[in-house]
Amino acid sequence: MRPEVQRFVAEGPLPGWDGSEAEIDRRYRQLKEIARPVTAEEAAALTACFGPDDCYGVAWTLVHLVETGPGPAPAVSGPGPDTADNDWRHTLWARWGKGDQPT
Repeated sequence: MRPEVQRFVAEGPLPGWDGSEAEIDRRYRQLKEIARPVTAEEAAALTACFGPDDCYGVAWTLVHLVETGPGPAPAVSGPGPDTADNDWRHTLWARWGKGDQPT
């Protein structure tokens, strides 16, 4: 896994709307530093970084980054009912064409 992906993943989930402007900007810059496409391993690791909301649109940048990986990320085997990032897993699941299949 490339160092820039490791750094982003090590910081954990994106902040919510209550995050500071500086933190949100920093995480956005970190995402933009990751060259596309990502590997399957990187895409899987990045799916753990969704936060409780869209983080002022930064979560969509993360969605698009994950989607540059080769095929559905292994960690996106279907959204779980109790995860904080459930909406984002549903989004990825549906965008990979799996939204109509039972989990």
